[in-house]
Amino acid sequence: MKQSVISIAVLAALSSIALSGKVYAAEAGASELSTSKDDAEVLTIMATRAPLPASSVPATITVIDGEEIRLQLSVANSLSDILGNLVPSFSPSRQKLTSSGETLRGRKPLYLIDGVPQSNPLRDGARAANTIDPLMIERVEIIHGASAIQGMGASGGIINIVTKSASGTSQEVNAGFSTQPTDVSDSLSYHAGYLWSHGEDDYEIMLGAHLRESGLYFDGEGNAIGVDTTQGDTMDSSSQDFFGKFVYRLNDEQEIRLMLNHYQLASNGDYITVTGDRAAGIPAISERGLLEGDPAENEITTASFELRDSDFLGGSLNWQLFSQDFSALYGGGTFATFQDPAYGTDIFDQSRNDSNKLGSRVTLNWQQVGDIPVDMTAGVDFLEDTTFQELAQTGRKWVPETSFENWAPYVQARYMNNGLTLSAGLRYEYGNLKVDDFTTLYSYNSTFVEGGDPSFNELLTNFGAVYNFNDQWRGFVSISEAFSMPDVGRVLRAIDQPDQDVDDFLNLQPVITDNHEVGVEYHGDNLNASLSYFESNSDLGARLSPNVDGIYIVNREKTEISGFELDTNYALNNDATIGLMYADTDGDFDSDEDGRVDTPLGGSNMTPRRLNLYWTQYWNGDINTRLQWNKLFDRNIYSGTQAINNFDGYDTLDFTMNIATNNAGDFTIGLENLLDEYYFTYYAQTAGNDARNFTGRGRTVSVNWRFQW
Repeated sequence: MKQSVISIAVLAALSSIALSGKVYAAEAGASELSTSKDDAEVLTIMATRAPLPASSVPATITVIDGEEIRLQLSVANSLSDILGNLVPSFSPSRQKLTSSGETLRGRKPLYLIDGVPQSNPLRDGARAANTIDPLMIERVEIIHGASAIQGMGASGGIINIVTKSASGTSQEVNAGFSTQPTDVSDSLSYHAGYLWSHGEDDYEIMLGAHLRESGLYFDGEGNAIGVDTTQGDTMDSSSQDFFGKFVYRLNDEQEIRLMLNHYQLASNGDYITVTGDRAAGIPAISERGLLEGDPAENEITTASFELRDSDFLGGSLNWQLFSQDFSALYGGGTFATFQDPAYGTDIFDQSRNDSNKLGSRVTLNWQQVGDIPVDMTAGVDFLEDTTFQELAQTGRKWVPETSFENWAPYVQARYMNNGLTLSAGLRYEYGNLKVDDFTTLYSYNSTFVEGGDPSFNELLTNFGAVYNFNDQWRGFVSISEAFSMPDVGRVLRAIDQPDQDVDDFLNLQPVITDNHEVGVEYHGDNLNASLSYFESNSDLGARLSPNVDGIYIVNREKTEISGFELDTNYALNNDATIGLMYADTDGDFDSDEDGRVDTPLGGSNMTPRRLNLYWTQYWNGDINTRLQWNKLFDRNIYSGTQAINNFDGYDTLDFTMNIATNNAGDFTIGLENLLDEYYFTYYAQTAGNDARNFTGRGRTVSVNWRFQW
């Protein structure tokens, strides 16, 4: 198993720990979970922002390395698909461009690229999972559960995407195609990419480009799956990614790092959707036709500059400056929300989200302070986000231009001695929201809203304890808090009552999530296992629910979520490993505002029970395979007319084979949904409508090639 999983109890307020310059050892990321504690110790996670041995980190962490990503891409089309296959507490993928409804432990995760936030706190356009091509990814680090470790927005956890780095002088070519037997021509997808790296004593440089063309998807009964013309789709699309990274060592202690990534994905617009019928079990399908308006697209530029100094004020300094320019265009329609007599009748329009972020992260780490076994971390994070949402065809502002400044100083202490690690810290979050006077759309009663600049102050605390009983067993416990904003844009644009003032509007208050977790972990010669239980509560949550147009609104209600995760694998011999991953998460919200939760959270906010089984086999030095079975269990929480939103589970089987040759490179063959299972996606069943009653992909064959020299 090339996926390394370390399960520890989540200390979501590792909020203070600073970004480390360390990289994790190759042997930990290129083989299954180490069967000895000593091997596991070498794993250093950049998402934790400090050089900590794995055995001392009170967090549930999953690491998916580059080799595993490469193999999964033969049976997956996106990062969301990969996360769904390898992280059971992550929601089933929408298989679309949008990541709306995709949660981690029932709450939204914070996506990062090399520590740069991809999620948009002021107006969540649900595109954060599609901001970089997987070819540029070295590994993905997932911290499960509410955390303030990387700042605001991680109520469900952190998904840190670590980009590739230069290693000597090398070149790499990637190419491949996929198709479905139902319709080989229309389903044909292909891609090609190139990476060049060069390293000398004082500098390293890497440049890369990758292009993809994706065809149509077909389900297990041969239907052309409906294209999501509103939220956007990964099928029938084109994408380009251009990537660069530069490292320069000033001396033995100091170095600077530059990273730039530009990613664009746009629908081709060759298909329109034929609406289905949820009640009758008829799926929404695609047919060729002229798409009105402009096709949906993503365009994101992410940049960062880092200064690292290993000898600064007696400790190590990491100072990161970053920016992100995010623009997401959505498909349109003649929705009731878009209508206004001043513009005529049956108005067609579509929305665009624009967000610009600037930030700074200053971190200082001191080890063995005063020659005692105590490490200290201190620093300050700054984020400035300016966001608006417009109706692109008519130029109307749906969400007014909104700016947010966030300052967060922090301090953390860690005591490590004789197998015991105690960690505690404070993070102070100060946020200031600025909104000018604005008037909502006609469909919201053209309501005038007085602007304002409300500020928010929160002191977040954390405590964690880890105890290594011996070389094989350890236990852990954590108590922590996370800070996030409640999708300010959705809240502002939906105001339809007069005499509202931004300064006093309760729905703009931040979401504070309390996370408690306890767990145990075992590492033996052949068996590795971890089990953790967690509770995640918010007195003022942010539950999404659709209006008549299927456009989501934010409900500020008390929410309580709990669950457990199990991860285990067993080495049958040196060449074969079997594994099991299971997650059971459930949650409720307060529907009548009496201070007690009373109603189950639906599919827009909650994951189903999930079981992943796999078998990996190395047949000889040149061939290895993986067979994986993903099962989603039924979730029947509704009755009466709402029963249509219950979930009938399904299971899929995938197979991958990797063939390494001496002179021709590596070939990977994948069979996604090997048994051609016909199913409606989790989101379609639990939160969809007739127009989004989408089925999942049927059997898909892919062949990928990689050549390095």
